[in-house]
Amino acid sequence: MLRAVLYKEKELRIEEAPIPEIGDDEVLVKNKVSTTCGTDVKIYKRGYPLLTPPHPFGHEYSGVIAAVGKNVKKFKEGDRVAVHNTAPCGHCYFCKKGQFSMCEDMLFNRGSYAEYVKVPRRIVEQNMFKLDDTISHKTASLMEPFSCAVYGIDNCPIQQGDTVIVNGAGPIGLMFARLAVLRGGKVIVSDMKENRLETARKLGVWKTVNLTGVEDAVAALCAETENERGADVVIEATGLIGVWETSVQMARKGGFILLFGGTKGGSVLHVDATLLHYSQVTIKGVFHTTPLHVMKALELLKMGVISSDDFIQNEYPLQELETAILEHAEGKVIKNCIIYD
Repeated sequence: MLRAVLYKEKELRIEEAPIPEIGDDEVLVKNKVSTTCGTDVKIYKRGYPLLTPPHPFGHEYSGVIAAVGKNVKKFKEGDRVAVHNTAPCGHCYFCKKGQFSMCEDMLFNRGSYAEYVKVPRRIVEQNMFKLDDTISHKTASLMEPFSCAVYGIDNCPIQQGDTVIVNGAGPIGLMFARLAVLRGGKVIVSDMKENRLETARKLGVWKTVNLTGVEDAVAALCAETENERGADVVIEATGLIGVWETSVQMARKGGFILLFGGTKGGSVLHVDATLLHYSQVTIKGVFHTTPLHVMKALELLKMGVISSDDFIQNEYPLQELETAILEHAEGKVIKNCIIYD
């Protein structure tokens, strides 16, 4: 089979490899669609501390089961499936507290840019789902990132009529925006790419703000809120520490700020302590997702809450993965996808 391997920063190779052999509790998936992701872009550009190159690449995909281990009863050969790339252990301190996104023994299964993917037991049991004919493989491949947004939005106290600012109109930001709209929020989305803001408008947001050339983002966004007091809820989805800091300043007194975009290691958040004390804002960081929210995300995708048509612009063969990644990195698209025979 063919698979993508990242040898070092910006050195991506498509190589021949044996089709993986599976154990009694595992499943082999023949890939149909894998999608590009902002995390992939970051890893491609600067590596990742927990990954030692060379290593398999990619984590968003959907496909058809090619083989099942003898102990697997929930699935059979030929089933169409959506597969998440992680699963918590269920036994550590945080799992016992119900905080599954912070599992101390989280299983990561990377390597979705490949013709076949071996799925380990824990993911088979927790985070792999059959697909019916109501959902395409392209839309199902959005399950992993969408589950992160579903988890994040469940941590936001959005009430009907609340003003919600979403900073960043990449894939995750747009997913947050759509979910906030469905909760009855008056959603304002900021970004510097007009194509992304156009997608936000298609998803039903109230207003968009293009920050290209804007010197004071806080003033520009707050000007769009009632009496310029700031938003009830602010969601940060860029992963830029400067935007983390301005997001905190965009909330009204007593407002809520969700910091979701992952920053570079060593980034330090500078916040005016008097703002926290006298304005009584709540700042919450959220990372990753949980099995419950993966399941919720897939059900919402089946309902058509978002569609691959709004998020995936171009299709490429695996041999042109680097082109797909670079287009994503340059902001020319929301996402691209790799299509397999």
